Amino acid sequence: MLTIVPTPIGHLEDITLRALNVLKSVELILAEDTRVTKKLLQHYQINKPVKSFHAHNEHKVLASIMESLEAGKDMALVSDAGTPGISDPGFLLVRACVEAEIIVQTLPGATAFVPALVNSGLPCDRFIFEGFLPPKKGRKTRLEQLAQESRTMVFYESPYKIIKTLKALMEHLGADRRASVSREISKIYEEHIRGSLAEIVADLEARPKVKGELVIVVAGMD
Repeated sequence: MLTIVPTPIGHLEDITLRALNVLKSVELILAEDTRVTKKLLQHYQINKPVKSFHAHNEHKVLASIMESLEAGKDMALVSDAGTPGISDPGFLLVRACVEAEIIVQTLPGATAFVPALVNSGLPCDRFIFEGFLPPKKGRKTRLEQLAQESRTMVFYESPYKIIKTLKALMEHLGADRRASVSREISKIYEEHIRGSLAEIVADLEARPKVKGELVIVVAGMD
């Protein structure tokens, strides 16, 4: 069996008792970055084998992992933070397990976009999750499509590209479009910056440096 285990996005206590029990019971833990996962395991005194499984090697190691699962080995899949498969590796392995009729259970747990969406103050009864926008090819086309979107939109972005992405959103959605940017969710310096896209850009440009992974929430078209 393969169990998808969400891990904390910041505060180490944001993990369920069930998730900890699974990590203690499986024979192998597949991790996006073994160094990050080992810190979590050490914090909870869990001593289990950890194998690397990330975006750059998942195609290469998929066959051997499937062989072990088909032989009856129980595994857990974790990412560095949040729920695997949500803008993180996981889809290929889950699909392969479904096709091979291997049991997959996905535990509920931490993910960054939900607290950011709820905290934004924007409508969250209907929304779309876009994850990371295409870096180059297809980016303009996707933004043009989203200009007509009436639901609240949620994006992920790195601190290095946040201002560039916000300016692109301004260009296609309008500088006055209401939005929120959340950073360091569940950590000591958690922050939510709300206002128009133009106001948020001005706020971030006035800072010497933006730190932490970010979630952008943007109101839909009226």
